[in-house]
Amino acid sequence: MSEVIVETQNLRKYYYLKGEVVKALDGINLKVVRGEYLSIMGPSGSGKTTLFNMIGALDRPTSGRVVLEGRDLSTFSDYELEIIRCQRIGYILQTFNLIYVITALENVEMTMMFEGVPKSERRKKAKELLELVGLGDRINHRPTELSGGQQQRVAIARALANDPAIVLADEPTGNLDLATGRSIIMLLKKVSTERGVTVISATHDLKMIDVSNRVVWIRDGKIEKIRRREELIVDAGMIEGMEL
Repeated sequence: MSEVIVETQNLRKYYYLKGEVVKALDGINLKVVRGEYLSIMGPSGSGKTTLFNMIGALDRPTSGRVVLEGRDLSTFSDYELEIIRCQRIGYILQTFNLIYVITALENVEMTMMFEGVPKSERRKKAKELLELVGLGDRINHRPTELSGGQQQRVAIARALANDPAIVLADEPTGNLDLATGRSIIMLLKKVSTERGVTVISATHDLKMIDVSNRVVWIRDGKIEKIRRREELIVDAGMIEGMEL
């Protein structure tokens, strides 16, 4: 039986604006197994990013639980959550979020530096990760000297630096052209398959379906449906009769 790495239990996140309740998440129950590639899809405002933030320990729910590797995140202090985010979760953002005045190598090293990894060890590992993502010849380039796709590859290498259990990718192809976006998707799939890393991606990109083990559709803060890749039929912008 596959190991459940993260589970949400009756997860709710409400915001109170001018006397009204906005139900960003309204009772989400989801299990993700170790090594799975899961895509979360839905229209803008559906709750994708909110769910992403809950799983990534970036925000706390109004009610319900997020259980990561058997640990209920609601029982942890803010400081303990910071440690979990640093050690167990890697983040890949649409905007790359790199430091532009330092090199690709130094960007990847920085995550390990915060963990107290010795310089020689973190430099060696950063080089290996940049080679893994196809940037072995760009390690001394600053982000401003790299294309958008290359910057996203640096971000992927950085996300892997502390050997996370989960990589969370928030619209990782959103700022990339079609061909570059496709290459990034295939790289994430390679990382998931070869390194056994669980990848959870919040996305609008239908290309993600090709590499996902499962796709979760969210609408109005609720799970609308969950489908395995082999169940999906993609044809001219239609998925199981649902126009996107």
